[in-house]
Amino acid sequence: MRARKTFGIILSVIMAAGTASAQQASDTIAPERATGFKPATRAEAKTFMVAAAHPLAAEAGRDVLAAGGNAIDAMVAVQTVLGLVEPQSSGLGGGSFLVYYDAASKKLTTFDGRETAPMEATPKLFLDDQGQPLKFMDAVVGGRSVGTPGTVRLLEEVHKRYGKAEWASLFERGRALATDGFKVTPRLAALVAAEGDRLKTYEAAKSYFFDESGAPLKEGDTLKNPAYAETLKAIAEGGADAFYTGKIAEDIVKTVREAPSNPGVLSLADLRNYRIKEREPICFPYRALDVCGMGPPSSGAIAVSQILGVVENFDLKALGPQNVDSWRLLGDAQRLAFADRERYVADTDFQPTPIKGLLKKDYLGTRAGLLDGDKALAPDQVKAGEPEWDHALLFGRDAALELPSTSHFVIIDREGNVVSMTTTIESGFGSRLMTNGFLLNNELTDFSFKTHDGQLPIANRVEPGKRPRSSMAPTIVMKDGKPLLAVGSPGGSQIIGYVAQALIAYVDWGMPVEEIVAQPHLINRFGTYDIEAGTEAEKLAEPLKALGYEVKAGEMNSGLHAIEITDNGLAGSADPRREGVALGD
Repeated sequence: MRARKTFGIILSVIMAAGTASAQQASDTIAPERATGFKPATRAEAKTFMVAAAHPLAAEAGRDVLAAGGNAIDAMVAVQTVLGLVEPQSSGLGGGSFLVYYDAASKKLTTFDGRETAPMEATPKLFLDDQGQPLKFMDAVVGGRSVGTPGTVRLLEEVHKRYGKAEWASLFERGRALATDGFKVTPRLAALVAAEGDRLKTYEAAKSYFFDESGAPLKEGDTLKNPAYAETLKAIAEGGADAFYTGKIAEDIVKTVREAPSNPGVLSLADLRNYRIKEREPICFPYRALDVCGMGPPSSGAIAVSQILGVVENFDLKALGPQNVDSWRLLGDAQRLAFADRERYVADTDFQPTPIKGLLKKDYLGTRAGLLDGDKALAPDQVKAGEPEWDHALLFGRDAALELPSTSHFVIIDREGNVVSMTTTIESGFGSRLMTNGFLLNNELTDFSFKTHDGQLPIANRVEPGKRPRSSMAPTIVMKDGKPLLAVGSPGGSQIIGYVAQALIAYVDWGMPVEEIVAQPHLINRFGTYDIEAGTEAEKLAEPLKALGYEVKAGEMNSGLHAIEITDNGLAGSADPRREGVALGD
């Protein structure tokens, strides 16, 4: 087993559901708010484990594994329960990225279940009548923001290839919970209450999340969703085609195109023609390990790899997690990675991306040279680099905003198969449109609303059939060709920093899994250093200011879940900022 050190900075979060802190975070572009904190715990098991953001979802996956199913079988059960009990974060109406290690073939691969832009979408989708970008939340709420969902097709296609259990059996837990009801948790109750009038925009969501008087769900209420049970029954019996064609598909299209305000352009043909894509993982060598994740249309693995590739030029182990210089290096490495991300990364089926150039050691060494000083990089030093291209092309800088909703779970089964999956409907409660018991995504707002930066086209602009850029970073760390750690997080564009920080804590600072998911967050994407309010991280605020950073304390709503393969079996933990657990046997 790896040596473990106790991290001196222990979270002491004072945020709780319904407190003033949660209310202060209710600004218009921070949907899925922090709602509480509990002590992080370590789970250990000998044969299999699931770590997910809700106990009922983790239990569903664990029970599938206990009955002889494998990690892919458990993935289906976990996702279908999450879509019911954590509807604001992910579900049938959204998309997913899966990083998967198959023990039989000893192969690591990834599956892209990202939503696609409708074929009727144009680059002007998010521009007003004067050609100016819409206000962000004006674009989110309604049908305009809804992309073709990918999660259901991903579940079926990957299960056909790797699953063991009967497909229909994997929906039983979700159907039972939807039919009989489940208890509303403090987190869901707080999020519904905080969302308020925006969640009442359309009748289906209003009638589900609020009572006849307009009062929101309360903690402890029993919530039933018979429409969701019927949807699961249809998919269990008819496969993904029951979702992408027929009545459910017709209802999705009708809901989007006939939204009372802000209607969209999704069509039956978009649903019928949707396909997931298997893609090569992006693997980056770091300190004798290989960190593997999801490539474009996700920027996650590229940006995480760039951060690691820059800081590996410095001795973070010697500096340690309490040294402000560690956070200077990490903060500016993140800023440089985001500058490249905004310039170069988009759906590679539409736009070439210099992936090899962005990850070359000499390129990252040059970027690391910018950090040789002892102060924060000046704003004019933080710009996209000039990586090698396989061919010539140049893009403008993107200004897309990605919101911090989403969910992540990890699974390891008795055969050694590993699932690391990040799943989303984008912002909290997605488009706020609901049909057949599930919410529809607002994923198209992950595209840049602008189409050009001066004379240069923006890589992540809207185009028909294109997949919007994401920051999701499901990750599997490999050692000598074998999986060692599975980890990932929700959190919008902050995902990149959360995952990079967790990996550095694990590799450089020797923290066990229960500490890498609970450590205080310090994230720097665009110049301002965001530090987690109510934690020991605030002690670094003044030292960071002294280095030249603008510092802002606030809620950091990660949802890290991790499972490590140890000499004695499995060790896992769930982010204490949410309601998740790690369960195994």
